[in-house]
Amino acid sequence: MTYKSKESRLLLILGTFLVANAILAEFIGVKIFTVEGSLGMEKFNIDMFGVPDLSFNMSAGVVTWPLIFIMTDIINEYFGVRQVRFLSILAAILISYAFLVVGFAMNLVPSDFWVNQKVDGVDVNMNAAFNGIFGQGMWIIAGSIIAFLIGQMADVILFHRIKKLTGERLLWLRATGSTLVSQMIDSFVVIFIAFYLNPQYNWSWQMVAAIGLVNYTYKFIVAILMTPLLYGVHKLIDKFLGKDLSAKLIAEAAKA
Repeated sequence: MTYKSKESRLLLILGTFLVANAILAEFIGVKIFTVEGSLGMEKFNIDMFGVPDLSFNMSAGVVTWPLIFIMTDIINEYFGVRQVRFLSILAAILISYAFLVVGFAMNLVPSDFWVNQKVDGVDVNMNAAFNGIFGQGMWIIAGSIIAFLIGQMADVILFHRIKKLTGERLLWLRATGSTLVSQMIDSFVVIFIAFYLNPQYNWSWQMVAAIGLVNYTYKFIVAILMTPLLYGVHKLIDKFLGKDLSAKLIAEAAKA
């Protein structure tokens, strides 16, 4: 396969988009935003499992995760399990590499003129800000990478099992269904590792369950809303490949 062929170019585009969004999610994920506030709504302040005043305060990483799972399902549909597994492992390796580079950069001695800056009229210690943004703890890094890999593998397996039962019909069921399960795994695994096992936080299981369920509720709603986008991407790819090549790739992917 050369990158002059349509299928190789498609795999390259989908694969790089998946990996890029996975790395982006890790680094923008340090920001916690309020969903209600961003939508101009009042906070819900839900009580759950004895944990009071829960609202939809989400990591900004959730912005790209739905796109990652859509790319996963599209690659699975046209190129099969092996390509998804390869790209998922590659993404995890590159995320780890990115954190190593960032860790090295954090330990570089900052220039004196750069440290104290005025940003929008506010005095900012740039080195402290840099370390605060990029210096995620090892438990959080490990939790996010492990959750990503487990979620991706679950998505792949469930996608193909549903496809075996339904054939080429019901794209929404195999894609959205597998995404909903993988998102649930991702939501709880990362919190369990980063905040329950981590002795620095030592959250109770009630806190893990409550925060995980709130996070998953948000991801569940977004996954459902993203279903039309999945069909749109699928249609664009079929148009790009042509009917015969598209059918050939899907058939070969189902056998892999």
